[in-house]
Amino acid sequence: MRATFSMRHDAKGLAPGLLWAAHFVFLVAGIAMLGFAGYAVVDQYWYQRAEISRFEAVRAIPKPPAAVAPPIANGGVIGELEVPRLKLKAMVVQGDSEQLLRRAVGHIPDTALPGETGNVALAGHRDGIFRPLRNVLPGDSIIFRTPDREFQYQVEWTAVVPPSAVRVIEPTSEPALTLVTCFPFYYVGAAPERFIVRARNIAALPRAPGAP
Repeated sequence: MRATFSMRHDAKGLAPGLLWAAHFVFLVAGIAMLGFAGYAVVDQYWYQRAEISRFEAVRAIPKPPAAVAPPIANGGVIGELEVPRLKLKAMVVQGDSEQLLRRAVGHIPDTALPGETGNVALAGHRDGIFRPLRNVLPGDSIIFRTPDREFQYQVEWTAVVPPSAVRVIEPTSEPALTLVTCFPFYYVGAAPERFIVRARNIAALPRAPGAP
């Protein structure tokens, strides 16, 4: 009888301790997640700010056209993407790894580059740089600036497709731009679908109007 009472008493005393420990673990985990999210936002902001400033300085320097463009290393800056109506403006880098997409828009390897005939495919996070795309409309203007040229596109259509629909980034016979992000935009966890924006090239200028 005494032994039974002792065991029950210990169990009752143990329960609050376990609850407190669980509460502490979840609290620490929550703080860590918030800290990481805050760091990611700040890191992206400062990266974009520094790279845009550097890119605009480079773009202001007249350069003779190169006969053959040198290959772009993974993580190297390709240019600047802007969707004026959505107030979306971000640097585009080569590659689409998770590390790169936390800071910038990524150019999907083995797709065309601006100025080439084909499909320029870019990826971005739905909860980051590409969040404004939830409001994109056919007819919207998209500008892709490189150090020596400016490519103007017009949105033709949008679509929601499964992740297996890689046909959306396959080569096209005419110059095109495809933006890819996860969908739904406000989904909690790994989003099950992809949101696609397809635009056609309507102009290619040596420099932005008014640029040096």
